[in-house]
Amino acid sequence: MRAAILSLSMLALIAGCASPQQQSLRNKPPAPNPSAIIAAELAYNRLAQEKGAGPAFRETAHDDAVMFLPKRTRVGSALPGGALLPGLRWAPHAVYASCDGSAGATVGVWQAPDKAHGYFTTVWLRARDGRFKWVLTHGGARTGKMAEAPDFIQAKEGKCGSRAPVGLEAGDVGDDLAIGLSADQTLSWRSLVRADGSRRITVRMWDGTAMVDVIDDVVSAEAATKGG
Repeated sequence: MRAAILSLSMLALIAGCASPQQQSLRNKPPAPNPSAIIAAELAYNRLAQEKGAGPAFRETAHDDAVMFLPKRTRVGSALPGGALLPGLRWAPHAVYASCDGSAGATVGVWQAPDKAHGYFTTVWLRARDGRFKWVLTHGGARTGKMAEAPDFIQAKEGKCGSRAPVGLEAGDVGDDLAIGLSADQTLSWRSLVRADGSRRITVRMWDGTAMVDVIDDVVSAEAATKGG
């Protein structure tokens, strides 16, 4: 599966560099591209093995990237320097992509050198240069046996051909609520951090009729203070 993903990524790069075809490629209608998001996630992990997770977080981050420590924190201030979190590894198990290919979300598992392990959710946005950069990431620890990698990375795409109406939301007093959308509004992500540090990360996808939840991570205040 990884070989197939990387092959797709290589073909995309070759096509993008072919100057006679450059204009036609740019003029193609937007389309979902889950393989490019998976390739970005895998490259992100490889960079972490080479330089450490901290530098990898910074070098692949969108300008507006945030993580939760446990409050919402901009990456520039969250990781001030050094090869932080050495030896941390992760792998995607599923990807959800917007219809227009402007955004996506990955879910998977992570493992530390001390055998601690857990889950993660990362939201990706396509930058002006065409590369995907992460704009939101979070995770938590889990006990028991680590989830096994699937035979194939699950890929789902938002329904094309219609637009999803997205209403305004407001949190309670003391809540920190943020909502993000793909350009075509077929993928949305909602991050809520309460005053006690607990949080909920929800990703929704347009199925042609309604926005349906595809990811719904709830982290308690206790877990959040422990790095969950």
